[in-house]
Amino acid sequence: MASGARSKYPVPLAPACGDRPAGPTSENLGLPVHQDVETILFDEAQIRLGIDRVASEVTAAYRGRPFTVVSVLKGSCVFASDLIRRIPIPLELAFVSASSYGDGTQSGQLHLNFFPAESEIAGRNLLLVDDILDTGRTLSRLVGEMKRRGAAEVRTCVFLDKPSRRAVPFQAEFRAFEVADLFVVGYGLDFAGHYRNLPYVGALKRECYEKRA
Repeated sequence: MASGARSKYPVPLAPACGDRPAGPTSENLGLPVHQDVETILFDEAQIRLGIDRVASEVTAAYRGRPFTVVSVLKGSCVFASDLIRRIPIPLELAFVSASSYGDGTQSGQLHLNFFPAESEIAGRNLLLVDDILDTGRTLSRLVGEMKRRGAAEVRTCVFLDKPSRRAVPFQAEFRAFEVADLFVVGYGLDFAGHYRNLPYVGALKRECYEKRA
């Protein structure tokens, strides 16, 4: 890079691995996270293309059929919001909250925090949208719970699919990208609450999550 040129993704002055600076400055633009990323896996342009493709597939699958997109919070909120704006057919939107990661790197016990109202589930065609399909336990349990509560049909759509980590037999009907067994952050994905606001998906440096595992 030529002397004086500014990087597209500013290198912050803050300490690495999620520690926060005193406040935003003109140098770090309030983004004290980028130095913790080992490599960018999917940049903004790649993400747009992936979402365009998935939106086309979802549109074809649901054209002429009423359906509800159910965003799994918090991780899928960025993906879901971009996805639904690319789907040109009528849909409804609901949210569900399930958590299993906490501050560590291994999947733990799944907690179902809240569900859509019964009227948003019973007799409906649901598309569960999540940020990442990892072990499969979260989506498998959510699909089962939605069906138990009366959903007519439940399909799944994920931003990232990590098949090498699967612990239960499960496959999403729609996915944007397959990813290797790396600890990924950005575009809604976090580690201990950090990095969701990155505009790309990157592999987190090992030292950033090992010291908190």
